[in-house]
Amino acid sequence: MEPVVILVRPQMGENIGAAARAMLNFGLTEMRLVDPRDGWPNPRAIAMASGAAGKVLDHARVFPTLAEAMFDVDYAYATTARGRELTKPVLTPAQAMQDGRARTAAGGRIALIFGPERAGLENDDVARANAIITVPVNPDFPSLNLAQAVLLVGYEWSRDALPPEPAPHGRRPDGEATATRIEIEKLADHWEERLDAAGFFFPAEKAPAMKLTLRNLWSRLPLTRADTRIFHGMLRQLIRKAD
Repeated sequence: MEPVVILVRPQMGENIGAAARAMLNFGLTEMRLVDPRDGWPNPRAIAMASGAAGKVLDHARVFPTLAEAMFDVDYAYATTARGRELTKPVLTPAQAMQDGRARTAAGGRIALIFGPERAGLENDDVARANAIITVPVNPDFPSLNLAQAVLLVGYEWSRDALPPEPAPHGRRPDGEATATRIEIEKLADHWEERLDAAGFFFPAEKAPAMKLTLRNLWSRLPLTRADTRIFHGMLRQLIRKAD
């Protein structure tokens, strides 16, 4: 079961909509609002949610207090960047969501609690949570906006279900070394030179556009170094046969 995302006293509709988009990026759909400043529904939130994320807002539930919004929650994480005098476990998003996945797998219901934009959660809010999530950011500028915080925690919740990581830079999944930009440029130059000599770029007034299209084609292809050698060899062989 997915976590419940609770926004406590959110102030701007745009931020609620942006939070909904961040939620849906990572498969989170249950939003609960506690005493939103500008009431609900909020047209600015709907506009910011932009399309598919609107369904998160369509099913959002509003509660007068945080305690009521947590009616079915077994364990809650409060997000805050400020130090607290409250004694609670303090976790990074990764640690918290690893813990949260284990609790969910055991049949529990967890909640992710986010505070209002201006000052964040109050101590009375944090006191209702079981643990604190703090993002390790630049200590000289620790503030995150609401949607950023939701995005970070949502990513950590869903990371095990996300598509595989991209291949390391410079190497394809099959282990072949990716062609460098210079190698692709030289290949494009070689083919352009030979095609020009063969009269391919005709009529003359269309030649610049044709050359641009061809060069764009080469740069789009996911070529390996071996691929570029093959294309060079193919062209040389064609020229030999023509001669």
